[in-house]
Amino acid sequence: MAIIANTPTTTTPVVAAPGATAKSTIGADFNMFLKLLTTQMQNQDPLSPMDSAQYTQQLVQYSQVEQSVQQTGALKDILASLSTQTMTQAAGFIGRDAEFNTAVSGLGVAPARWSYTASGELNAATATITDASGKVVDTRAVTLDGSNGKYSWDGMLPNGTKAADGAYSLSLSAKNAAGANVPVTIRGVGTVSGVSALNGIVSLGVNGVTMPISALLSLVAVG
Repeated sequence: MAIIANTPTTTTPVVAAPGATAKSTIGADFNMFLKLLTTQMQNQDPLSPMDSAQYTQQLVQYSQVEQSVQQTGALKDILASLSTQTMTQAAGFIGRDAEFNTAVSGLGVAPARWSYTASGELNAATATITDASGKVVDTRAVTLDGSNGKYSWDGMLPNGTKAADGAYSLSLSAKNAAGANVPVTIRGVGTVSGVSALNGIVSLGVNGVTMPISALLSLVAVG
């Protein structure tokens, strides 16, 4: 899935506030606007000066540019502050089990883990594991009990080798005791090991993959 970045996250990085850079760029554009307007006035034909209505219109544009600079700079500062606050709060998630609104989980030092919820009682199912490219890497017949539970995959492949660390997705084709298909919802589960931020988006490092904090559903203390 596109929302999962297959890069490990181990520590909380120092994030530079984007507000200063944004202000510098916008300020440069603002100064250029003033320079062009001043040059235009200095080089106008004395016998045919700029029409007052046209001059007024450019002053209005000047005012709009100034207001845009102030508003955009303030917005960047607010977004940077919110990102920093979110990272500070998310740091408290480290060491806790997290459940995410995605069928993707990370395989690393620990097995890939998921939780599942079905609309009815389950009896048997076929578990299909796919890698980040969508390729099926493992298929297993599993026995399930009840309408919800947990599933883990150790990464062992049918040929006896272990799958590479990374992001993997689970799908369950489940049936009830009568043999009827039962829809199943899959959620990725893992222990949070780090926090990172990129372009204002805060993410959690979970068993070698990066999960967006917006996909977080629940947290459970480990141990």
